[in-house]
Amino acid sequence: MKKLNALLMKNESFPLLTAMLCAAILGGSHMFVTEGFGLFNEIAQAEMIRNGLETGDFATPIGYCTGFLLARILEGPLVGILDIGGSLMTGVGTGFASLFLVMGLGVIVENFILSIVVGFIVGLILGIVIIVVKKTMPQGMAAGGTGIMMGAGNAAGRYLGPLIIIYAAKYSIPAGIGSIIGAVICQKLGKSMVGGAILGAMIVAFIFPGAAA
Repeated sequence: MKKLNALLMKNESFPLLTAMLCAAILGGSHMFVTEGFGLFNEIAQAEMIRNGLETGDFATPIGYCTGFLLARILEGPLVGILDIGGSLMTGVGTGFASLFLVMGLGVIVENFILSIVVGFIVGLILGIVIIVVKKTMPQGMAAGGTGIMMGAGNAAGRYLGPLIIIYAAKYSIPAGIGSIIGAVICQKLGKSMVGGAILGAMIVAFIFPGAAA
């Protein structure tokens, strides 16, 4: 574990981590555009994309979400924390996805394999840019640079487990049961109930996709 932690904390490993994250995130955007679910972001950002798909106007998600991304790229090396939600999930999952759609490159988002590949490349580039920015910071200003990579998140999110279970059950009975099982397992293991509820619902809904209400 010590060797693994040392490897993950190296600057050289950071672009690979962001590449894998962005591959999964853009893959989630593909699911949302094609299936109507799966976006790794908040409801507000999902509605921005949904509205863009309905009206053809993606100005709001592009401007709002890419602005978040640029701010976080500059902020990450300075404060030592890269907010995955505000940077990658919002900037790439919503901003870049909308940008591809408005540029006539919708195939990148509509094709799952292509979304994974392009997401990986985008994440790799972003990771390299962040490391370069980090190295340009004056000595003593960075609080560990990008040594710590985490989602800032909202502490209130830990109390949303029951709400997630209710919405999973609203989607389908199997998803609701899976959400409950996942929440209970994670609660017993001392882990986040929210994460367990989400993973349980996703796994069971994937196994029983035709059971949606």
